[in-house]
Amino acid sequence: MNLKATMQKLEEMRFTGFVRAYREITETGHGKEFTVDELITHLVEAEWDDRYNRRLQRLISRARFRYRASFEEIDFSARRNLDKNQLLRFTSCDWITKSQNIIIVGSTGVGKSFLASALGHQACQNGLKVAYYNCSKLFDQLKIAKADGSYIKEMKKIEKQNLLILDDFGLKPLDSHQRLMLLEMFEDRHGRKSTIITSQLPVDKWHDVIGDPTIADAVLDRLVHSSHRLELKGDSMRKKYKNN
Repeated sequence: MNLKATMQKLEEMRFTGFVRAYREITETGHGKEFTVDELITHLVEAEWDDRYNRRLQRLISRARFRYRASFEEIDFSARRNLDKNQLLRFTSCDWITKSQNIIIVGSTGVGKSFLASALGHQACQNGLKVAYYNCSKLFDQLKIAKADGSYIKEMKKIEKQNLLILDDFGLKPLDSHQRLMLLEMFEDRHGRKSTIITSQLPVDKWHDVIGDPTIADAVLDRLVHSSHRLELKGDSMRKKYKNN
């Protein structure tokens, strides 16, 4: 048996975790401590962990989160009207498999974007595809896509995401093109995929932002009735951590 050739074949098949674990065992001389069954189990688990970590990093990189946030970093000590039990239930990502949405509202600096990023990161850990967008930048991007002919491709990309995060919705009113884009997004995702929206404005003010009453009713009907709502309160978290 040519072990070197076998290792090379495993590397060509991208069994990098398996190969690394085997080399560590042979170099340290710990191989004698394993039975055959234990050795196989150890190598397979090493390969599984390696593939999981590589996929997780790809998902996180493609999501383009505003913050590299996690649930462990959420500050529950601050009085922000956060229900810890509710957030912990979100970690299973059942709300995504059920095609539900989350609306996070609150004043600037209270932690909406960080919380949305943490929820998105958790989705990636569960192997789900996530895309984060700042609302204003997304509409600008889609406007350019309309001009260069890539609009359908961009919308298909958004539609395929298990979780879409739209951050800072409502900073300025939507024009006629933007409100139609928003409606198309939610029409594509309604009952099939999940969305997180963060906004400084309460939901009852979103009609004014969207503009057209008919389109506003259609958008909110597809979003609000299947949503969990988080209404954050309190002082700016940026000020708190700056002072610390």
